[in-house]
Amino acid sequence: MIRPATADDVPVVYRLVQELATYEREPDAVVATEEHFRTALFGPDPRVHCLVAEDADGETVGFAIWFVSFSTWLGTHGIYLEDLFVRPEARGGGHGRALLTELARIAVERGYGRVEWAVLDWNVDAQGFYRSLGATPQDEWTTWRLTGDPLQRLVSAS
Repeated sequence: MIRPATADDVPVVYRLVQELATYEREPDAVVATEEHFRTALFGPDPRVHCLVAEDADGETVGFAIWFVSFSTWLGTHGIYLEDLFVRPEARGGGHGRALLTELARIAVERGYGRVEWAVLDWNVDAQGFYRSLGATPQDEWTTWRLTGDPLQRLVSAS
């Protein structure tokens, strides 16, 4: 079952984010807290959304965190999937496909032009899964990031 997360889901979503960080070989990288997620998802002006996947017993086994993007070339909004994670022991049960299917349904229903996301180079299992759905890698693009001290220095230099 796929459903929108509620405020009651924040503790389990937070645990899943920590599990994702461990899976992605960055177990100490999560600085966000449950309160960050509570505010981002359910505060007065939420700009990020979360779907959760539940197994047959009602246990949350995965999530998709996403936000609305915009394509200047398409002239329409899209969905940017920030993170999709299904616990390893629940993989193969259709949860990841169901999460992406729901995101696609939301995009089509709202008239959005695309759903896009990034995948780590070494995560060939995820890449194979996404290809099986018809997704294609955008190899000609490289993601760039400005964060931490360089971000602060840029602001301070102006």
